[in-house]
Amino acid sequence: MDTDRDACLRAVAAKDPRFDGWFFVAVRTTGIYCRPSCPANPLARNLEFFPSAAAAQQAGYRACKRCRPDASPGSPEWNFRTDAVARAMRLIADGVVDRDGVPGLAARLGYSVRQVQRQLLTELGAGPLAIARAQRAQTARLLIETTDLPMTDVAAAAGFASIRAFNTTVAEVFALSPTDLRRRAKGRPAVGAPGALSLRLPFRGPLFPDNLFGHLAATGVPGVEEWRGGAYRRTLRLPHGPGIVELTPPQDGELPVTGHIPARLRLTDLRDLQVAINRCRWLLDLDADPVAIDTALSADPLLAPLVAAAPGRRVPRTTDGEEFAVRAVLGQQVSTAAARTHAARLVTALGEPVDDPDGDLTHLFPSTKALADLDPATLAVPESRRRTLAGLVSALADGRLDLGLGADHSAARAELTALPGVGPWTVEVVAMRVLGDPDAFPATDLGVRQAAAGLGLPESPGALALRSAAWRPWRAYAVQHLWATGTHPVNVLPREDSV
Repeated sequence: MDTDRDACLRAVAAKDPRFDGWFFVAVRTTGIYCRPSCPANPLARNLEFFPSAAAAQQAGYRACKRCRPDASPGSPEWNFRTDAVARAMRLIADGVVDRDGVPGLAARLGYSVRQVQRQLLTELGAGPLAIARAQRAQTARLLIETTDLPMTDVAAAAGFASIRAFNTTVAEVFALSPTDLRRRAKGRPAVGAPGALSLRLPFRGPLFPDNLFGHLAATGVPGVEEWRGGAYRRTLRLPHGPGIVELTPPQDGELPVTGHIPARLRLTDLRDLQVAINRCRWLLDLDADPVAIDTALSADPLLAPLVAAAPGRRVPRTTDGEEFAVRAVLGQQVSTAAARTHAARLVTALGEPVDDPDGDLTHLFPSTKALADLDPATLAVPESRRRTLAGLVSALADGRLDLGLGADHSAARAELTALPGVGPWTVEVVAMRVLGDPDAFPATDLGVRQAAAGLGLPESPGALALRSAAWRPWRAYAVQHLWATGTHPVNVLPREDSV
């Protein structure tokens, strides 16, 4: 990551929140590290810059109590980079080190433990254990400040091996004991029931919620997803048990330059808290840098008016890559309503039941193992679609196709392309919404082609793909603007609860 001193000093002088999470600034005279946007004004000669919070903590700095650098958005680099370091960071955020240790992380990346440690130390100034420790500290703070759980339970839920390690880490990172940290917290939301938490997910502004939440609501599978009370709700398959999340978009007239998405989580096991948070952040693309993306797309005079009318569009993603790939195959060459119907039948037949005291969610989407036992003949889809689905499930089940957060993007694309019945549209949509490829571009998509024709762009897939080169590396975001020129329900926030 870039910690060029002059560039960092300019960002700090501007107090620009867009750079929060890109790097961290530490003050030698106080022993504190901050966000670039922190309102404090230390002398430039006393500043030191770090590529990660873990590196700042390893150097002996404590988190600022004013700007809360531990609660800043994540680095956008992990969104679009596909190298081993970026894949490692996504896996660490998903709790792999806490569950499987550094050897488990290395195995998923296909490298030795030594290689992984060396690469992370070189680029981020901290190894995988230190990065995981920083994440545990952030989780602990969230639980301390937003729940009334006993500290022993907080320590266990945050992933600490002992209460002593928990107390030591919290004191070192925040310069307060866990008890003092809880005492300082003001306006803590009450936990309504065991396993229920209310929290806020920070993002870089601006954020345009209509297509983001509209897409999730309009394509939601009954039983797994719903729109209720002005919020998107869905079930989550988590390492230690099922969960349910409720995500509320900014309301009309409330589109802040910076802000938070209110989230409410109901978890079977609080050890899944940070994993659930990170999957929700990935779902809503909250770590994107919309200013950089919008600036690049606005350079095209045909896209500029669309970007100006809706700055901060995000790419709606998924909380489960395997689930989305199955749904993408079911949705080939059919309407949104038909795709939802096909998926809902799978859910009813093979999904794992969940209890939802706050709504009508009933199941987790079927696991790959459950789908592997499915008789394709029972599906009310064409025979060719059945073969495609069977091939996809087989590739997922035997590990040939990896669609997890640590997936090698090139390998995943190649394996998808090799599957019978999986064409360019499916590959690009999966790359966009599962792999998080910011340059994915489904040139054959009907909505994209119609929008292109309306703007005076080439309509044929080949010519449109060539013309879209000017939008690289942000073509997936250009797709959101193109889709939004239509009248499909995915482009607007629902006004009523889903049924």
